[in-house]
Amino acid sequence: MEKLSYQEQTIITRGIIKAAVLMSEYGAESILIEQIAQRLGRALGVDSVEISMIPSAIVLTTLNNGQSITTTRRVHHKPINMSIVCQIQKIVLNMEKNEHDVNYLYTILKNLEPNYYNRWLVIFVVAIACGSFAHLQGSDWSAFFITCLAAGTAMFVRQELAKKRFVMIITFGITAFVATLIASISQLDGISQTPHIALASSVLLLAPGFAFVNSFLDSLKGYLMMGWGRWMEGFLLTIATSLGIILAMAILNIKGW
Repeated sequence: MEKLSYQEQTIITRGIIKAAVLMSEYGAESILIEQIAQRLGRALGVDSVEISMIPSAIVLTTLNNGQSITTTRRVHHKPINMSIVCQIQKIVLNMEKNEHDVNYLYTILKNLEPNYYNRWLVIFVVAIACGSFAHLQGSDWSAFFITCLAAGTAMFVRQELAKKRFVMIITFGITAFVATLIASISQLDGISQTPHIALASSVLLLAPGFAFVNSFLDSLKGYLMMGWGRWMEGFLLTIATSLGIILAMAILNIKGW
């Protein structure tokens, strides 16, 4: 391969790690991040790319004709968004086919924006999903509609807290508290015969399934630090959700589900 100058290799290294950090922030699997980094390196003309990941940072080294450059970047966790991950994969495919340079990579990454669904559509779908789960568990229609109301309102609260950049753990705790408060309407005499199902189903939107699935996949494929970190994140979010539910039940003097 052509020998790159120190400055050229530095620019390439920074471009590769920027792509890797974006993928990590938005929830990509660790093995996919490593593969994308290595493919980017080959497309941009370096001999090899070595990458080391922990949940809070990425260390990346590029090698070219005996010249080694290493850089580190902090990973700031953001809401999971697979559109970013897919867009970066498309960028890599395009660079492999058309031999674009690093300036192309910088330009595309700079303009990369996550694609979000309409917030009201998300609220509606989450409400119907939680209500449907309650119905499948044998709830009556009163509990079904109360679950839809509680889950939809909780999703709205979660979106607002995320918009104001609240810490994820606090967001989950407050959202669980709100969902349980509203679902407790089903506890009133004569409202519903299955109030426990409404209480349990209204907080399903807070199940951190993606974090646990990713932690299992990372651990299974040898990325133990990433797997442990993601498992701990899911565990802490579960604890925060539980505390929100317990606090609401304590205030309302609800004995249990």
